[in-house]
Amino acid sequence: MFTSPLHEPRTAVVLGRWLGAALLTCFLTGLYSHLLQDPPTWLAGHLPSRPVNGYRITQGLHVISGIAAIPLVGAKLWTVFPRLFEWPPARSVLHALERLSIALLVAAVLLELFTGLFNTLQWYPWPFPFRQTHFWLGWLATGGLLVHVAVKAPLIVRYWRGRRPGLAQRRAFLTSVTAAVGVVTLTTAGQSVPWLSGLDLLAPRRPGVGPQGLPVNRTAAQAGTVTVPADWRLTVDGPRPFRLSLAELERLPQHEVELPIACVEGWSASARWTGVRIADLLARAGAPAGSGMRVTSLEADGPYRVTELPAAYAEDPLALLALRVNGEVLAADHGFPARIIAPNRPGVLQTKWVARLEVI
Repeated sequence: MFTSPLHEPRTAVVLGRWLGAALLTCFLTGLYSHLLQDPPTWLAGHLPSRPVNGYRITQGLHVISGIAAIPLVGAKLWTVFPRLFEWPPARSVLHALERLSIALLVAAVLLELFTGLFNTLQWYPWPFPFRQTHFWLGWLATGGLLVHVAVKAPLIVRYWRGRRPGLAQRRAFLTSVTAAVGVVTLTTAGQSVPWLSGLDLLAPRRPGVGPQGLPVNRTAAQAGTVTVPADWRLTVDGPRPFRLSLAELERLPQHEVELPIACVEGWSASARWTGVRIADLLARAGAPAGSGMRVTSLEADGPYRVTELPAAYAEDPLALLALRVNGEVLAADHGFPARIIAPNRPGVLQTKWVARLEVI
């Protein structure tokens, strides 16, 4: 059944190097994203607001490396496929444990990659929560990968360099795999790499397409915020609480910044935002130095209806309560009457339809 000479260790080692690099890049950038979205208490006060494009770059790398890993996994599994059906299936207890670890590794990697791919499409055909499951699958896949490398280390060292006569078929096969990885990367990376946007054929998002030239994940209709109450006031709670109407906010000193919206699905887009500095609102509320801010949206529900802006972000001069984007009043889908925009921050935490700010 398996007559190809490519079912051999050298091909498997070469593919394993590429796949290992892609999976580790995907894991580390995904871990960074998770820590920004849901930091442990000891880390929450130390999250950095710079570099400005930090989240855009890391989450772009996360999705790019994850998509690139899919054809690499397929090629790797094809190369070792005969070994998956060895007989007898277990020759000893240690051999049985090794094969069990391989089964867990393969299952975790496939689930991790394909659930991540479906997340870029915002399609969730499963009953479990995506983000938490994706997080723990990442640890399981990475741990399984490290165990597998440790077990196979002697074989990997032996075949790391191509000292043996090369196979013409191997070169052709690896060239084909490289081409496949290149195609899926070039046709999807444009959603986060601006200079590749012209090749953005297979990615689910076009960064310049959407209301006011920006994509939208959660619309005002979905959030129930299409109509904002006529008597809307921004409430700011702190040692000196106050309330401001939209007209009063617009009379405060306005600042313009250029910042990206960068989302966990891998897309990002830059825009010019105009509004009031969060730091100015904190100062007016009498917040002591080092204060953060809790942000509450007008939306009735949703996992990010209430978010927190740590001190590093709240004090950053680029962090705004934005009232305009690209010179226009915010559309409903972009958070009218006001939204948060801050550097190096996941898009889900750039709260829209802001109703209340609370000093913490």
